[in-house]
Amino acid sequence: MTRTCTSRGFTLLELLVVVAIIAMASAGVGFAMRDTSQVALARDAERLAALLESARARSRVSGVPVRWRATADGFRFEGLAPSAQADANLPEQWLDPDTRVADSPAGALVPALLLGPEPIIEPQAVVLTSRTQPGKSVRLATDGVRPFAVLAGAP
Repeated sequence: MTRTCTSRGFTLLELLVVVAIIAMASAGVGFAMRDTSQVALARDAERLAALLESARARSRVSGVPVRWRATADGFRFEGLAPSAQADANLPEQWLDPDTRVADSPAGALVPALLLGPEPIIEPQAVVLTSRTQPGKSVRLATDGVRPFAVLAGAP
């Protein structure tokens, strides 16, 4: 009489392959589920940095001081000639409606950023926050010589 050995269960190699597949899938899901409010803030900050540098260049070319001010629902550039502002098509709203400019520590309004016309301006900064998640913030600053840039870390 011959006995056939039937195996039950999985081999160690099969279990390792399954565990590796599960680990890769969960890592992919983790990367796919990014913090959308922080991404939106970073996108608005990068866009604002580009707009500030554009207005700064226009100020140096025209010789007229340009100021950037935060408004209740966005921001505005003051000092550009009406024709120049129409040509520039400078936006006045954030890409994400939750983005806003953080209040200063004393509760006063955020001061205007002076963008020129001198090639070297005073160091300036602005902090963007999320309305729905006030703990999220991004700091945008210049030392007066280099362009505005998004700074890593807390404000």
